[in-house]
Amino acid sequence: MSVPGVDPETGAGPTTIDLIRHGEPEGGVLFRGWRDDPLSDRGWRQMREATAGHAPWDRIISSPLLRCAQFAAELSHKAGIPMALDERLKEIGFGDWEGRSPEILYRESPQLVGAFWNNPVDCPPPGGEPMTRFQSRVASAWRDIQSLHQGQHLLIVAHGGVNRMIIGQVLEISLRHLFRIELPYAGISRIRIEQGCPRLVFHCGSPAPENG
Repeated sequence: MSVPGVDPETGAGPTTIDLIRHGEPEGGVLFRGWRDDPLSDRGWRQMREATAGHAPWDRIISSPLLRCAQFAAELSHKAGIPMALDERLKEIGFGDWEGRSPEILYRESPQLVGAFWNNPVDCPPPGGEPMTRFQSRVASAWRDIQSLHQGQHLLIVAHGGVNRMIIGQVLEISLRHLFRIELPYAGISRIRIEQGCPRLVFHCGSPAPENG
């Protein structure tokens, strides 16, 4: 007799994974992929407010970039939650656009920038990381996280591109359409996996317990 919500093969209950995007980084609005800026004061406030008052997570897994890892380390220390870094959760690399202002790039190359947002697969930034390679490394991390932490409640601290990629895989969204997903600083999304089936529970909502 099967138990609702329990995987019959592993005996594990549902796995709940919260995705949080980092807060505002220092330096303002830029194309910021592998550029390693820390959080601004406002960014720290955004992250602390988004996670304030509850810490239900069994483990924190973070991108190694400062705008994610420094907050993850603080939360881990304060809440006594184990933490690990995963290189595969770095943001997509923007190549020649790294550190450039979108406003200036739009003025210089409006067609090039517009083509990227509309079709990042065929129109990547010059020298940037191909979307298919980005997809491959994030998918690898996502598979391992699900496999190694079945039945746990995790917090992934990562980037807009990474979290969109994970949500896109759960919902089977085309790579070309990933940037149609709105994801603000410190935005949280929840994914629940039961018997191998992932579901998006909420997007940019509250991480507070659903029944409390």
